[in-house]
Amino acid sequence: MRIDTKILSNFPKIPGVVIAGTSSGVGKTTISLGIIYGLLSRGYTVQPFKIGPDYIDPSYHNVISKRKSRNLDIWLMDKQGLIESYIKNSIDTDFTVLEGVMGLYDGLNGKNNFASTAHISKILGLPIILIIDAKKAARSLAAVILGFLKFEPKIRIIGIIINNLSSARHLKYIKEAINTKIKLPILGSIFRNPYSSYVERHLGLIPSLELDRYNKQKIINDARKISGDLNLDEIIQLAQMHSQFAKSNLSNNILQNKELRKNFTSSQTKSKVKILVALDKSFNFYYQDTLDDLAGQTSIQFFSPIDDKEIPHDCSGIILGGGFPEVIADKLEENAHLRKKIFNLMEDGMPVHAECGGLMYLTKSISGFRDSKKKYRMVGFFDAETKMTGKLTLGYTEGLISQQHPFFKGVKNVKGHEFHYSHVTVNSNDSKMLYDLKRGNGINDGKDGLYEKNCLASYMHSFISRKRSENFVKCCIKYSKS
Repeated sequence: MRIDTKILSNFPKIPGVVIAGTSSGVGKTTISLGIIYGLLSRGYTVQPFKIGPDYIDPSYHNVISKRKSRNLDIWLMDKQGLIESYIKNSIDTDFTVLEGVMGLYDGLNGKNNFASTAHISKILGLPIILIIDAKKAARSLAAVILGFLKFEPKIRIIGIIINNLSSARHLKYIKEAINTKIKLPILGSIFRNPYSSYVERHLGLIPSLELDRYNKQKIINDARKISGDLNLDEIIQLAQMHSQFAKSNLSNNILQNKELRKNFTSSQTKSKVKILVALDKSFNFYYQDTLDDLAGQTSIQFFSPIDDKEIPHDCSGIILGGGFPEVIADKLEENAHLRKKIFNLMEDGMPVHAECGGLMYLTKSISGFRDSKKKYRMVGFFDAETKMTGKLTLGYTEGLISQQHPFFKGVKNVKGHEFHYSHVTVNSNDSKMLYDLKRGNGINDGKDGLYEKNCLASYMHSFISRKRSENFVKCCIKYSKS
């Protein structure tokens, strides 16, 4: 994407809001969708973002928005990369909506705000709308809000949206308490509706790719209804008044930074090799910026390990993202022809990068999701087996590269996150792992990243940097010439 520096120097007078919660589960996603829908219906061009490493919430944004949602995570992207992504993806829009992660102040640890919604809002100079869940409380909610305001006085909360109201009287009591003690504007009042909740399973919401037409239409209908429960005029006015990104000199920092300026203005020469990216109901956890970066360097083609029977003859690399291979492991097992094709290509040295669900797919079997005894055969490239445990592994990760590897030339460490309910048991003592984890669990005892030949498979999900994607493409080019 080429952006003229004259545009950057004037960047931007774009209002934006951060939708934060007192905790997870208070309705950030549904309310963000309502705001996006309401802005779109008024003719605004809206760029949605998701703060944190979440893959699923952005897929819901995409059902409503006419633009792909992007992740903003300072742990994965660093400050420079986060700012670059924000500018690059919102420079031609009228409004940005950022859905927060967990509670407003929840981040990497309990010591400070690093990687929290509050942290990102401060970096980008964007105001916060705080969502509170009114279920089982009334006047006490004013005390909660007061605590959020005083906990970090420099964090700018510009208004409140009240969710899960039971009655008009319930709303009256809460309004009285807020107006007496706080005097923050109430920007939305949403009454409890048992039909507006979305189906969840072990990793949270079901990705929108798996939803049928009825459930996607339900998301749109709910967003329409919620937009009617919001004071959009005041939200727009407050966002225009309090968005400070243009005043912060961040755009000047980009103009002065040669590496960032190169990322914005250089046009790459695309290679002719083709990389396959698994995308279906089993594999759909990808950062959109990563896919765009790859697409800027080479040709990418999506395929389904469930439905496709062949690998294109001109394919030179494969990416297997995270997802839910355990949910329809029977369908993956049934597609034995494709599993064998992938195995043979990996044996031949084709570059393959796999994360979490992709790792599970490359082991010998997956078991334990519904039937604890049934093992579903997978690709079997690694001498390992996957079992669903019911125990959640969740958190940020960081690994040092323990061996030289062509995917990591010039890269010494990798940051990411873990999010799974499975355990991979490695059967062979000869199996090699690339990551020594400084943070996180990995596959076993702080080790992650099984590798063999030109394949790397890890539990760690990572935001693939420009350097790493260039390395992977170079490996694919080398393989295509072999």
